[in-house]
Amino acid sequence: MRRSEFDRAVAEEFGGGAAFVLTDVSLPGCGGRTAARALADGDAPREVWLALCAEMDVPGSRRYGVGRLDPRSR
Repeated sequence: MRRSEFDRAVAEEFGGGAAFVLTDVSLPGCGGRTAARALADGDAPREVWLALCAEMDVPGSRRYGVGRLDPRSR
């Protein structure tokens, strides 16, 4: 997962609350850091996304493959 995909996935999943989720929710899967801190510390966006999903009870069906753009039609 690229950082841009992470950002899209967070925006799609959490909408207007995305900023709060990134900066205020402590993630046990990231050593108790917030998603924003974990990313700033160099953690992989995919690992942070999965930790965020686990903490926020995002269903498995919405955890994988999100954030990707639809392929361009030829």
